[in-house]
Amino acid sequence: MDSNIALYIAGNQLILLNLKTKEQIYLQSSSGEGIGVIGVHPYKTHFTVAEKGSFPDIIIYEYPSLRPYRILRDGTEKAYAYVDFNNNGTLLASVGSNPDYTLTIWNWKEEQPILRTKAFSQEVFKVTFNPEDEEQLTTSGSGHIKFWEMAFTFTGLKLQGSLGRFGKTATTDIEGYMELPDGKVLSGSEWGNMLLWEGSLIKVELCRAGNKSCHHGPINQIMLDEGEVITVGSDGCVRIWDFETIDTADVIDETGLLQIEPINELQVGKNVNLFSMEKMNETGSNFWLAQDANGAIWKLDLSFSNITQDPECLFSFHSGAIQDLAVSPITYLMATTALDCSVRIYDFAGKTPLAQMKFKQGGTALAWVPQMVSYNGAQISVGFEDGVVRILEIYDPKGLTIFAGRKKILDADLRLKHVFKPHTASVTALAYEHDGEILATGSKDHTVFFFEVERNYKPIGYINTPGPVRQLTWSGISHPESTLLIICENGYILEAPLPTIKEEDDDKVVSYEIKDMCIKCFHFSSIKSNILRLIEIEKREQQKKLKEKEREERRRKAAEEMGEDGEKEFQEEEAAAEEEEEEPLPAIFIPPTPSPILCGFYSEPGKFWVSLGGYDSGFLYHCEFPPYDKSSNFKEQKDEPFDFHFLEDTENNPVQTITFSVNQTMMFCGMRNGAIRVYLLSENDPSLTTLEDYWHFNVHDNNYGCIKSIATSFDDRFLMTAGTDSNIFVFNIFSEYMLRKDMKAKVPSSRFGMDAEPIPKDIEDPKAYSIENARRKREHDKLMKEVEEIKAGKREQLKALRNEFRKLLEMNKELPQHMQFKRTDFDLDSKIRAEIDRKTAYKLQQVRKELAWEKEKHELGLKKLQNRFRDPLESDAVVVHAIQSDHKISSYRLAQPSRYSKFKRPSQTERRPSKLERFEKEGAGRKDSQKETGGSVSIQEESIIEKGKKFRPKTLSEIMVGNQIAKTRKLILKAEKAQLKIQQRKKEWEELYKSKPDDDFEDPKDLQAIKEAQLYMGDFNLKTAPDYRIPEHMRINAAKKEEELGYLDTLAHGKKRHMNKCILSLRDLKVAVIEEIQCLVQELKSIQSTLHRSKHIPIPQIPQIYPDEVPEKRFQYNEETLLNFKQEQMKKEDEKPPQVEQSGSGGSGGGFLRLSSEKDGDLTTRDSLSRSSKPSGFSLDIPKFLEFEKAEPTDVELEIMKRDEIKHVYMQQYLVNRIKELIVTFDAELRVLRHQKLKLDIQIKLSDLHHVTLFQEMLLLKNFEKQENILQERVNSSDKEEQFMQWKINETLKEMEEKKNEISKLQDQEKALYAGFQAAIGENNKFANFLMKVLKKKIKRVKKKEVEGDADEDEESEESSEEESSLESDEDESGSEDDVFDDSICPTNCDVGLFEMALQLREKRLDIEEALVEEKKIVDNLKKEYDTLSKKVKIVATNLNAAEEALEAYQREKQQRLNELLVVIPLKLHQIEYVVLGEIPSDLSGTLVFSNQSLGRLQERIVQLHEENSKQQKLNKEWRERRKRLAQEKREMTKTINKMEETVRQLMISKFGRVIDLEALQTLSVNTTLEELKIRKLQKELLNAKEMKMWEEKIARVRWELMMKTKEHTKKLHQMNDLCIEKKKLDSRLNTLQNQQGNAFQGLRKADILAKEKVTELIQVQTEKISALKEEIALLRKKGGFILPPIRSSQENEMEPTEL
Repeated sequence: MDSNIALYIAGNQLILLNLKTKEQIYLQSSSGEGIGVIGVHPYKTHFTVAEKGSFPDIIIYEYPSLRPYRILRDGTEKAYAYVDFNNNGTLLASVGSNPDYTLTIWNWKEEQPILRTKAFSQEVFKVTFNPEDEEQLTTSGSGHIKFWEMAFTFTGLKLQGSLGRFGKTATTDIEGYMELPDGKVLSGSEWGNMLLWEGSLIKVELCRAGNKSCHHGPINQIMLDEGEVITVGSDGCVRIWDFETIDTADVIDETGLLQIEPINELQVGKNVNLFSMEKMNETGSNFWLAQDANGAIWKLDLSFSNITQDPECLFSFHSGAIQDLAVSPITYLMATTALDCSVRIYDFAGKTPLAQMKFKQGGTALAWVPQMVSYNGAQISVGFEDGVVRILEIYDPKGLTIFAGRKKILDADLRLKHVFKPHTASVTALAYEHDGEILATGSKDHTVFFFEVERNYKPIGYINTPGPVRQLTWSGISHPESTLLIICENGYILEAPLPTIKEEDDDKVVSYEIKDMCIKCFHFSSIKSNILRLIEIEKREQQKKLKEKEREERRRKAAEEMGEDGEKEFQEEEAAAEEEEEEPLPAIFIPPTPSPILCGFYSEPGKFWVSLGGYDSGFLYHCEFPPYDKSSNFKEQKDEPFDFHFLEDTENNPVQTITFSVNQTMMFCGMRNGAIRVYLLSENDPSLTTLEDYWHFNVHDNNYGCIKSIATSFDDRFLMTAGTDSNIFVFNIFSEYMLRKDMKAKVPSSRFGMDAEPIPKDIEDPKAYSIENARRKREHDKLMKEVEEIKAGKREQLKALRNEFRKLLEMNKELPQHMQFKRTDFDLDSKIRAEIDRKTAYKLQQVRKELAWEKEKHELGLKKLQNRFRDPLESDAVVVHAIQSDHKISSYRLAQPSRYSKFKRPSQTERRPSKLERFEKEGAGRKDSQKETGGSVSIQEESIIEKGKKFRPKTLSEIMVGNQIAKTRKLILKAEKAQLKIQQRKKEWEELYKSKPDDDFEDPKDLQAIKEAQLYMGDFNLKTAPDYRIPEHMRINAAKKEEELGYLDTLAHGKKRHMNKCILSLRDLKVAVIEEIQCLVQELKSIQSTLHRSKHIPIPQIPQIYPDEVPEKRFQYNEETLLNFKQEQMKKEDEKPPQVEQSGSGGSGGGFLRLSSEKDGDLTTRDSLSRSSKPSGFSLDIPKFLEFEKAEPTDVELEIMKRDEIKHVYMQQYLVNRIKELIVTFDAELRVLRHQKLKLDIQIKLSDLHHVTLFQEMLLLKNFEKQENILQERVNSSDKEEQFMQWKINETLKEMEEKKNEISKLQDQEKALYAGFQAAIGENNKFANFLMKVLKKKIKRVKKKEVEGDADEDEESEESSEEESSLESDEDESGSEDDVFDDSICPTNCDVGLFEMALQLREKRLDIEEALVEEKKIVDNLKKEYDTLSKKVKIVATNLNAAEEALEAYQREKQQRLNELLVVIPLKLHQIEYVVLGEIPSDLSGTLVFSNQSLGRLQERIVQLHEENSKQQKLNKEWRERRKRLAQEKREMTKTINKMEETVRQLMISKFGRVIDLEALQTLSVNTTLEELKIRKLQKELLNAKEMKMWEEKIARVRWELMMKTKEHTKKLHQMNDLCIEKKKLDSRLNTLQNQQGNAFQGLRKADILAKEKVTELIQVQTEKISALKEEIALLRKKGGFILPPIRSSQENEMEPTEL
């Protein structure tokens, strides 16, 4: 923070250390789970503490007040790896560790994250801002470095990362890096060189002269200070480099290395691993604080002047996990040891380190020697990981004699007192017996060794244990016997008694193993599942008791409220509740692997407590040793604890170590997560019943700060803890006020004569023998010496026997031949030799078995090499040499085709077609969703007369009706034909008018062509232009680029393969030529054997096949080849380096080739030898023939011989010429093919350059692909939405058009209805106005009933409804007109047919008007829908344009990035046409590169454009003249049309008297409705006549019946009258009654007559109604039928309903 305060993390604490006063201020972790990383504000006003835990916080503290200022939350999941402020301190960058590696940029004062992203998928070490540009960041970590930039995109502020690509450089972890001012980054590497990054690529790799690395090991930090680059390495060196040299560094050769030398360097010391450095804020000085990963903090002076100070070690501490801790029994001294091979002594009361001592191996156990042994407490015993135990003595060196030149005298020092090695593995425990007589040591080698302390640690013996020893504890003074508690990791606890000390001579002791010791064993068996089961049972019992109480309470209340019924109901409920099944208890579980025992201690004699890890953690177990049984087996023994104690929150955090205060009132527990617990104990409580409340404190790191040791001072004032996080904490158990400020440890003074005592020889070799092994080795050596003496005696005897046998053999040779014994006679037994041979074969077999693994290993190695280097090759390089010249040609070393040429990558999201493409694709092939709206002719309904009647002779009335129907049908057909013709003509006119373009119409294709011409004509738009718009067909993605790359690979591979085939054919040709030359040479030799030597021609040398011409033979080998190769390798090892080079020229491949030619026969000699066998035989026979021929040859023979000689001379010359011709021809073929290959090499090299460009483009396109797909998908979705909305608009417009057509048809029908009615009325009808009013009268109609059942309602309701409707219509009519008229009655003298026709047409008019209203409503709704859709289309179109613009901008950005890629184009001087002042300029950056084809096309296009221009001018002139002619013709046609219209108008007036609608006249030439009404009227009249006749007959019959009934009634009345008179006479007193009876009879008769008359009238009315209903039913059955209002008779109006 300033020049005196340093911050660092220690476990769960942040410590502020004052470097001058050494005072420490502690800040504890707020989460209690540890601190991940800290950071300091650039202005030193704040510092950050990034915590660990679940979603940890970043707390920003003020300095120096140390108050929390801001808290940043939710930046990572588990822990932070690094934090860094920007140069102004306004932003904070943090990066998380595993598993999320989240990079977050914070506005820390607002406590808000600005940007967040995942930094990388592997561990990230560091993140920093660029000091020069706050918008740039850099992160580095495991195998990567990444460069970030905060950029504004169309979606907002984003973090864009670019991963550094190592290229040819090996991938490395990057710990240290530095941003240069110009944006480049300088980073370190694991091998010590510096990498200079530019962009995301390595520009150059920096090393020292001679290709030495800048540091010997990783570079951990790089800084820029005062114009110099400072690097800090793990080799303990700080080197200073020139900034300008590094900033301007560039590659000078293909290696990519640049050699530079440091300006200055500082070697801090040996075994120093510098991790980081910070500059101290001291003015006028250049001091730095350096952190040493090996456990030190150094103060370095980097001024590099004459007065530069040496490196000063300010602090020294353990660098690894602290393994053990011990405290002096008499003073405030503490000793610690760790795996960093050091033992350190501290004064924990004075807070100062006193002494340290280094060894070759790390320390693992520590014990302070009791005061009984060392009265001044000056000795400690230390166990090490190699099994050695050392006794060290602490002393005050001030009491020793001071010699001149001695270094600075320290307050304390260590001296080796004793050293011995009892174990072969690391020592894990040391324990002194309470009297100090015996030292016990335990180890991971399953042994416990005992030593007699008083006799200079003389070995007593050792015992074997069933597992690695974890802890040793001697019983206390309270125990009657001294026993040793041995705790093994694998679940065994042993109790060993005090060993018996025997007085024996060491030379006589064979082994130190103690076999007769009575050892008790307790093999721990897990009971945790039983404990959990008991807890669950107890819990359920408590729940049952509570339920019983609740049930009893409910039962009592139910009995009080409901009596016996309530009690019975309660019993039923309880019975149902008892039937419910309980959940099963937890199962008994025994872990398959025993849980490790972590620590333990005695409670009573034979009893002890232990703490376990793994499954059995969470409890302290109280155990008791079983009685000693000599015959018992430890491994088969299973013992269970008899008691346990639950420890809270220790299920996953077990107790690691336990210690007690001196007065046994407190128990201190060290936990696995680095916390400590303090329990208060009661006196004499071995069962720990009061172990409930505790004090808990997180001290060490939660993840890797497990407490290894915990101890208290001798006076219980201090508590010390040591953890695996290298931290040691000291606590004041009592208040600080109770401690003296000047409290300090007293260092034991040196003994008298200590400086004169010899220091024992230390055991430094980790492979040195232990005490037991040394003893056994001594015994073994003694035994082997005796055996060797016996063997030497036997060898002497055998040697004497051999000499004697050799003498016998010599004596046998001196004997005569017949007296000599055979060699087999000396064999005493043939079985001996057979046995020797069998043993030899067996030994060979054993050797093969021993070497089988090596053989398999080398075969697998060879197979892997073949799979890696040979199998991927399609063909190896074959070099074909010319025979006479030095020319040669080599084939391509061709690998298998690349992956790009094997498969086709699925393309990205399909590109949306342009509007022009869609316009061209649509049209004729598009489905028309519009419904057919043509004016189809409605087919007339069936005839009114039913056709289903049976045949019968037609009457006169039927014949009249049939004639009328036929006449009407003819008229209707004629009118329909006219109407059809009119409609067809209308269609033709409509189509003609539709095809007519508007006055300002312009062809879309012309508009598009004009637009393209305006954009592109006269402008060759470059891809580098900022306004360059990428055409649709030229847009490319990664998939297309991969296809292009695959095509290029396939093409190059095919050409290489073809060339390889040609070269192999050439090699085969050479082989054939050599074979033929061999045959010719053989024949030549046979010919020369017959010729004289003077006539011999030199035989041409036979060409050879070189090894590189047959590379496949390098892989052919046999045993002889391998032996030769082995001999060559042995020679190379023995020879000097120059000779190695000479022998290497032969090569192993040559040996292989030589062997294969010997074994399989060379390609050139296999067949040629067989061919030349006969000539060679002939040449051998000639000398034999000459030997027998001794006579002189005759003349004929001489002549024959001369001819043969001439012939052979000619053949000799011919064969030589033939050989030369073969050689010359082959060399010519090779030169031609070589020339072709050179041309192909140029093409291949160009294709390689193009391949590099395509690959770079593909990588770039892959980076753009994801975002491009998102944008393209957005454009496609918007386009689909626009097309769908446009389709809906088109459908709406089509539907509106259909509805408008229907409205116009309805209006035409209405016009036709009026016109037809007007024609039916005639011109001079006096009731025309009345009938027209009836027709036009507005009536409020009742809705038609949909249910047929409604027709059967009461007539009264119908009549009332009719009256109401008529009244309503009258009221409406009266409101609209002044004169009120009754349209229900036909006026006198008015034609009833016309009146009924008016009523019927009015109904039809009303139907048409209702249909019009409905259609208009639909049209209005469609218009609203159209308006809504139009607005939506505009919004969608806006979104589409925005998406297209975003995609276009992204395409432009992609094109710009593609333009940034470098493309290599080799050019010749004649291809460069860019000349300035007659010379080629040095800068060609402003030039364009055209291919000849493109340039030719441009030049041809210029000529084409000139020709097109002239053609367009001619066409323009012609079209202008044609337009003038068409305008003149249009005017003439208009005049003609006007004349013809005037003529038609005059003809209409002359014929009709007025202008009429001819279409309506043709359509209404026949009034279909009127004709139908006439036919129906005729039919009704016929039906009514028949019905009247029938009713007249019925009336006559009823009248005759009535007359008969009347006569009978009259007769009965006369009889009744006589009876009445007679009765009157009989009883005069009943006159009144008789008169009443007579009146009654009279009234009854009149009532009958009236009833009969009313029945008759009712029958007539019903008959009329039936006929009216039949007519209505017939009309309704028709398609266009309508209902007339019922005609009511006057009788019906006058008649009132009467109850019958």
